[in-house]
Amino acid sequence: MLVLGIETSCDETAAAVVADGHPRIRADLVLSQLAEHRPYGGVVPEIAARAHLDHLDGLIARALKESGAGWADLAAVAATGGPGLIGGVMVGVMEAKAISYARQLPFIAVNHLEGHALAPRLVEELAFPYLLLLVSGGHCQLVAIEDVGAYRRLGTTMDDAAGECFDKGAKLLGLGWPGGPAIEAAAKTGDARRFPLPRPLAGKPGCDFSFSGLKTALAEKTRDLADHNRLDAQARADLAASLQHAIVAHLADRVAHALKQFHLQYGPDRALVASGGVAANDALRARLETLAAEEGYRFVAPPPRLCTDNAAMIAWAGIERLKRGLTDSLDFAPRPRWPLDPAARARVS
Repeated sequence: MLVLGIETSCDETAAAVVADGHPRIRADLVLSQLAEHRPYGGVVPEIAARAHLDHLDGLIARALKESGAGWADLAAVAATGGPGLIGGVMVGVMEAKAISYARQLPFIAVNHLEGHALAPRLVEELAFPYLLLLVSGGHCQLVAIEDVGAYRRLGTTMDDAAGECFDKGAKLLGLGWPGGPAIEAAAKTGDARRFPLPRPLAGKPGCDFSFSGLKTALAEKTRDLADHNRLDAQARADLAASLQHAIVAHLADRVAHALKQFHLQYGPDRALVASGGVAANDALRARLETLAAEEGYRFVAPPPRLCTDNAAMIAWAGIERLKRGLTDSLDFAPRPRWPLDPAARARVS
């Protein structure tokens, strides 16, 4: 079973061919738009959508060639149907629909968050249920993954996402964009103890997150140092280390709460999974691995390439859904917002 996956929800144009067998990933291509967006310090939706239009056809052709597959070998075509920048999502969905219609293939609209949620099952054996920390530039959630299409949200951010905090922090410190890798690189030569930043929701119950106060504290400290001509390269590195330490500590604290809640409902011998772009951060991975071991859980995270946006995870989610007979009609409407757990709004703590 081979599925073509298409991902265009943000600023990466991606196409992949994935199999329900070994090797699973037959082709996985990602065309980054960093150069186009870097002058603006972030993603410009109009530029992203036009870049997807310019490159998606060629990328799909290359993915098929690299995989050694032809159109007749495909079992389905899967595309990110949301959430994301609606212009980009529309490009990928319309491309997939056209392929579906022309080649008489099943069409599968994949929730981008579901792609991240199921990505660990693409690279290793992982049984349901498991606890997922989904952490990226636009999302920060703790979700019980009960089965394909069965997701129970335990916590979410009350304001900003962790990835946005990294991006805004890097911008404040003049470290460039994207912020996550920039902060992580600068933190390697920094001392997190020099400028300690607050721990959001410290001592508070529940599994929700908050990062807006952390950004404000960093902005105030940065402004104070700049006003006194003390914001040199070492100060920037120390602030980067402090920001990373505070984000990781906050995430770990909320995950610890969620592990206890998850354990009560689903029992022992489960897995803690981290996915999404921020899950590529080495400091976060190390802290979560230690935390999981302390609670008797196995820690699983996809390789960094599969943490950031990619089409392999979309194709794999398509396979998981196709095996359960979960396909979509060609009147599917792209969605700028699409919660994994539709009932979560009523349960936010």
